Amino acid sequence: MSEFSHVDPSGQARMVDISAKPPTARMARARGAIRMRPETFALVRDNQIAKGDVLTVAKIAGIMGAKRTAELVPLCHPIAVSDIQLALSLDESLPGVWVEATAKTTGSTGVEMEAIMAVSVSLVTIYDMAKGVDKGMELGQISLIEKRGGKSGDWVRT
Repeated sequence: MSEFSHVDPSGQARMVDISAKPPTARMARARGAIRMRPETFALVRDNQIAKGDVLTVAKIAGIMGAKRTAELVPLCHPIAVSDIQLALSLDESLPGVWVEATAKTTGSTGVEMEAIMAVSVSLVTIYDMAKGVDKGMELGQISLIEKRGGKSGDWVRT
């Protein structure tokens, strides 16, 4: 009935069968940003947010989010993430924080969703940590910027 990968012949949603795919090394990088008022940026930069160290907590949250991707995205396969790295960079010109995540695995499916989830959870955590002083923060620009490995090969955002 359909040629969509996540729809069975009768039109029902399904998880893609990856059992015949050989495991290969895979990597994905994603990024996103949170914009905030200059006063909020200064508080985050100077580690003066009442809830604690915003950037450290957000980094740990991003790692945890990557590891739980399959629990949150219904048709994602649970995969063994072999590495997840997060870089949080203060950017006064936003003002705000850029988050970049790199996820790696050796498996039969990619880690794009894990990288995107790491960025998303990290950004949401920054919002949660600083919302007491700035409810108007904006999360956005979340995107995959690179993937390596797998049947479809390598891809880089241009």
